[in-house]
Amino acid sequence: MNSCATKPLSKSGQRKLAGKTFVITGASSGFGRGVAEQLGEYKANVVLAARRGDLLEEVADVVRKAGGKAIVVVTDVSRPEDIQRLADTTKTVFGGADFWINDAGVGAIGRFETIPVAEYSKLVDVNFKGVVYGSNAAMALFKAQGHGKLINVGSVESAVPLAYHATYGSTKAAVRALGNVLHQEIRLSGNKKNIKVVTIMPWAVDTPFWGHAANYSGGTPRMAAMDGPGKVVNAIIFSSLHRKRELPVGWKARGAYISHRLFPHFTERISANIIHRYQIKNAPPAPATSGAVFAPMETGRGVDDGVRKRMKQEKKQRK
Repeated sequence: MNSCATKPLSKSGQRKLAGKTFVITGASSGFGRGVAEQLGEYKANVVLAARRGDLLEEVADVVRKAGGKAIVVVTDVSRPEDIQRLADTTKTVFGGADFWINDAGVGAIGRFETIPVAEYSKLVDVNFKGVVYGSNAAMALFKAQGHGKLINVGSVESAVPLAYHATYGSTKAAVRALGNVLHQEIRLSGNKKNIKVVTIMPWAVDTPFWGHAANYSGGTPRMAAMDGPGKVVNAIIFSSLHRKRELPVGWKARGAYISHRLFPHFTERISANIIHRYQIKNAPPAPATSGAVFAPMETGRGVDDGVRKRMKQEKKQRK
């Protein structure tokens, strides 16, 4: 099942999504952009939400040219009024939403005590409160129309804590916990057959996340054995059609997920040692930055961000 999840949908799967409506936060780059553009090829309707309106228009153009329908709603997910406007616009234009994908998020890398408290606070606002607001709006839509699936993008860090990602990892753990609670509430309300929630849990992936993260580690943002974004894009879309409550994406994420359940202390120690070597010991120097935590950045506009290529060049230079 997990290997199928990382591949593009079959033709029959693609036909099932034609005409379906997806709300996607964080749609201006990374997974969100990749999902939106692929759904355009499947002739779906997409509601694109993010802070960078110019990029959303660019994504919308790609979706429309591929045969899908797209609307743009400039949204800061940390503002509940923006999320409500997103839900209201979706209902007005498309009559509702079949799927709501909470993908918007930002990182902060560095020793816990070195990252400014204001940045931790904003991370919680975006990564967790934004998912809470989005999930709340989605559930209201789904209950009113009698069906829907909520897809929250967590991380392997939802299950496996990682050094130097303290607040980011904490918010992703909270996203996983929220999904588990909502699953039980949906069951108790008698809506289990028609309303569902899934948490996507990728490994480290080569997207603009690394360039957009606040960074106080002293080195360029990086992680070992990064995956390409395509498999996560496929997994998010796959989850819209399959019953899976939690979906670790790829063998590395699934291996870490299972390992932590069996050997939690060992897995945490190995994970910490790996990131310490890559991020603290071997990363080329980089100045401190708040990244895109407080305001959007011009850079990082695609799905893939070339981090793996950069790391190969850095490794050659180090040797």
